[in-house]
Amino acid sequence: MKFDTPATTNPIDQLKIVGKPRDRIDGPLKTTGTAPYAYERHDAVPDPAYGHVVGAAIAKGRIASIDLSHAKAAPGVLAIVTADNAGKLGKGDYNPAKLLGGPAIDHYHQAIAVVVAETFEQARAAAQLIRVDYVSAEGAFDLAAAKDSAVTPKPGVGGPPDTAFGDFAGAFAAAPVQLDATYTTPDQGHAMMEPHASIAAWDGDKLTIWTSNQMIDWGTGDVAKTLGIPKEKVRLISPFIGGGFGGKLFVRSDALLAALGARAARRPVKVALPRPLIFNNTTHRPATIQRIRIGAARDGRITAIGHEGWSGNLPGGEPETAVNQTRLLYAGANRMTTTKLAALDLPEGNAMRAPGEAPGLMALEIAIDEMAEKLGLDPVEFRILNDTQVDPEKPERPFSQRNLVECLRTGAARFGWSKRTPQPGKTQDGRWLVGMGVAAALRNNLVTTSAARVRLDSRGDVTVETDMTDIGTGSYTIIAQTAAEMMGVPLDKVVVRLGDSTFPVSCGSGGQWGGNNSTAGVYAACLKLREAVAQRLGYNSAEAVFADSHVHAGNRSVPLAQAVTEGDIVAEDAIEYGDLDKTHQQSTFGAHFVEVGVDSATAEIRVRRMLAVCAAGRILNPKTARSQVIGAMTMGVGAALMEELAVDKRIGFFVNHDLAGYEVPVHADVPHQEVVFLDETDPMSSPMKAKGVGELGICGVGAAVANAIHNATGVRVRDYPITLDKLLARLPEVA
Repeated sequence: MKFDTPATTNPIDQLKIVGKPRDRIDGPLKTTGTAPYAYERHDAVPDPAYGHVVGAAIAKGRIASIDLSHAKAAPGVLAIVTADNAGKLGKGDYNPAKLLGGPAIDHYHQAIAVVVAETFEQARAAAQLIRVDYVSAEGAFDLAAAKDSAVTPKPGVGGPPDTAFGDFAGAFAAAPVQLDATYTTPDQGHAMMEPHASIAAWDGDKLTIWTSNQMIDWGTGDVAKTLGIPKEKVRLISPFIGGGFGGKLFVRSDALLAALGARAARRPVKVALPRPLIFNNTTHRPATIQRIRIGAARDGRITAIGHEGWSGNLPGGEPETAVNQTRLLYAGANRMTTTKLAALDLPEGNAMRAPGEAPGLMALEIAIDEMAEKLGLDPVEFRILNDTQVDPEKPERPFSQRNLVECLRTGAARFGWSKRTPQPGKTQDGRWLVGMGVAAALRNNLVTTSAARVRLDSRGDVTVETDMTDIGTGSYTIIAQTAAEMMGVPLDKVVVRLGDSTFPVSCGSGGQWGGNNSTAGVYAACLKLREAVAQRLGYNSAEAVFADSHVHAGNRSVPLAQAVTEGDIVAEDAIEYGDLDKTHQQSTFGAHFVEVGVDSATAEIRVRRMLAVCAAGRILNPKTARSQVIGAMTMGVGAALMEELAVDKRIGFFVNHDLAGYEVPVHADVPHQEVVFLDETDPMSSPMKAKGVGELGICGVGAAVANAIHNATGVRVRDYPITLDKLLARLPEVA
């Protein structure tokens, strides 16, 4: 199905099932412990062996020698795979460094061996007996030190690295009110609950991997390319994923080493990365340095805005596109953004929830507050004053929908913004200094082809098959809701099967594109199924109405199941997009409001309440969408107040590489959250008229927290995370 004209009235608009706050249909499986996660596929793979991964103990250099003799002689050991005996390996399209290192080492904890044994304990014990001699090389591990050597990267998924419109330098110099400030964000880890884990089994020359992966088709292709076998010989299965946040967009060493270990041991092998290797062996959000300059007239209108961003990565890696949201969020005729990438020898930097916008808005939305203060304007009103309904870089290109102002006004009213004391450090509640902060949110809507197969059987049940994944986001439920709405059946008459590379290729889960595109693909397949059903029943498909498990046309109504008396009907189709996302800028918007308390003696920070107002097209399931947003808000609090991968700049690794040392928020850290979805649809996005909300919820949250802390204390912190040591010496005197 080609989607190249705006959606008009269609079956989804009935909103009998779509748009309702339905419970997750996979909930009972997860709450009873019967959801089949990758490492626990006892049903599919009897009596597997266990693999334990050995990670490199240097960040850069080479292996001089590796002694496996003691490990091979250890009890229970079946095989040991290294680069020396793995055979010729390629490199996938989605990882800058090889997933199995040696003799060259690209980063700390790069996998250099997997030990396969009868039990996990035997594999782990034998791995400790491997002796490796390294020749270390000097590496670059400090973004600040490497900043001056950073270069302009190639254009990537975020568009060109640099943009310029008007005369930024001249307009900034002439502006009567100016801000020139630098902000930093640290390296951050995904810290998902389920580790990277896989089970691999060979059947002759065919490989099956049960793995935890967000993008099945990407992963299948990369495994095949790395092993040098045809893609059709590889099957990836990933029906349930215990969190990904971008860290499982790509196959990692657990999947490859399980496959290599299984081939060497001639039996199925399961591999789970221990937590330190998740932080150092897989991917993370790269640190950034960001310089923001804003010039404005005395009435508050922005006349010049410039945003420069620096990040680092391994050779072949991509930058953190922290400047990109500045290209779209506020008006201003004179504009400049630049992106610079430094070569670092740290573990790979890559996508983490809202890549680009999350760290970029942590800086930009503090800068906007700082400008509002210089101008003597309310931060909400300053943002509204500089709203734009067109792409500021391409004024001839309007937004398909842009309700940022309504988000800000709705949020201000609900949060009690009018009660905020504009002068910092003046509101107390006992020993606590209290403040409110706001930030705008933006995340673009990405459209991409997504396919599905649907089947109607003699019981009147509808089965949906697509390689789409559910990373805890509710994909099973919204896909079932879509099929039920389209075919006119109750939700319990729909069966959804996901996460298998033998199913039609979907958009996958990532980038906030999963919900809109995957359901649009199901919509397309159901449209074809409706046509086939109508044809069998002798109806004009354009006039047929599917409702209450019947097909109605004129005065005639027959049970849906009557169409399959001669056998099941199967239909397959994909949603394919035209140029609507090019003629109109498609984005989602939001406003975050945060209230904090800061202990006047200790500088302890406590988030007291949070509100998110989101404009993200049609919300397909308000209950699952709310869960996504409050989870993202919680991650935003973590980014603001505690999350930081501490780099050992001598050796080149993340020191706090476990959940004891890498702090994330818990329930007590975020006591009250409220989410409001504006009632809107975007007909230019897809037949679903949806856009996505899973990443919008984190965009701007960190800055809203920072701005609330400033309002509470008068202390402006521009270097995340905002820890008490950055506040303590500058707290105001309290009577």
